[in-house]
Amino acid sequence: MARLGDWLEPHPHGIYVRPADAWIDPSQPVPRALVTHGHADHARGGHGAVWATPETLAIMNCRYGQQAGHPVGYGDSMRMGEVEIGFVPAGHVLGSAQIVLDHRGERVVVSGDYKRRPDPTCAPFEPVACDIFVTEATFALPVFRHPDTGDEIDKLVERLRTNPDRCVLVGAYALGKAQRVIAELRVRGHEAPIFLHGALQRLCDLYVEHGVDLGELRPVADAAKADMAGHVVMCPPGALNDRWSRRLPDPITAMASGWMRVRQRARQKNVELPLILSDHADWDELTDTLAEIAPKEVWVTHGREEALVHWCMTRQIKARALALVGFEDEDD
Repeated sequence: MARLGDWLEPHPHGIYVRPADAWIDPSQPVPRALVTHGHADHARGGHGAVWATPETLAIMNCRYGQQAGHPVGYGDSMRMGEVEIGFVPAGHVLGSAQIVLDHRGERVVVSGDYKRRPDPTCAPFEPVACDIFVTEATFALPVFRHPDTGDEIDKLVERLRTNPDRCVLVGAYALGKAQRVIAELRVRGHEAPIFLHGALQRLCDLYVEHGVDLGELRPVADAAKADMAGHVVMCPPGALNDRWSRRLPDPITAMASGWMRVRQRARQKNVELPLILSDHADWDELTDTLAEIAPKEVWVTHGREEALVHWCMTRQIKARALALVGFEDEDD
């Protein structure tokens, strides 16, 4: 008797879908790639052809140059070899998708990275019933329970209000996190201009082109030091303690990441204002998602695989960890 999902081959550099002769999120160039989203640990350049959402293809074009891309919209399906393939929202970043594979009466959902919380910059996660659910495990430990998003943004706004002669310099990854912080500030009524490090400009522009309202954004390079007092300044995490920040008015250093839950990480990066804001599901959201979808098997990728596999096994859900490599925390 055939084993469930035996037509999928997990390799260290990606998941090979044998009856479609295609790879999901391969970390090295392949002839045919199905890509869940645009972060560099999932989307690489150099593939012969790429199938992804239009937004993900736009991000890849922006980062790697023009791709041999085939856009697949949310809810659309296509046939590749012997497999019916669809893309549904993952709620992670703009254009992020779960890849739904139907073959031989079995359904497999490869979720990529996902979160369950509302995000004004991307479509919300859509649960899909399936036989096998391939889940990430970035924050798959019970200690990781993300606080309310609005409360974290309120901390930022309050620090700004009480320090009108300073700026708050927020380190945030260029794809997804930076745009989400800006959009969440707008949702909370913060209408003042937000100043950008040059490395964030291209992807912010791309988000705006795809209909995400980020309000007024100004480049730091064009601003005088005094102009930025009392304002939010956004930069990549690597620029937080860089010489570049010396041009700012006595910055209060902040960083937006789920890893800010770990105090040692905040101290290592000299972060004065840690903002626990993640684009990944926390422990409760991971386990609630598995309970909601109720798959026959769970395959766990990159992260704290052991804890999530153990949780599944104690609930009589068959589970296994996949030894995928090359996945970083670029996006969180």
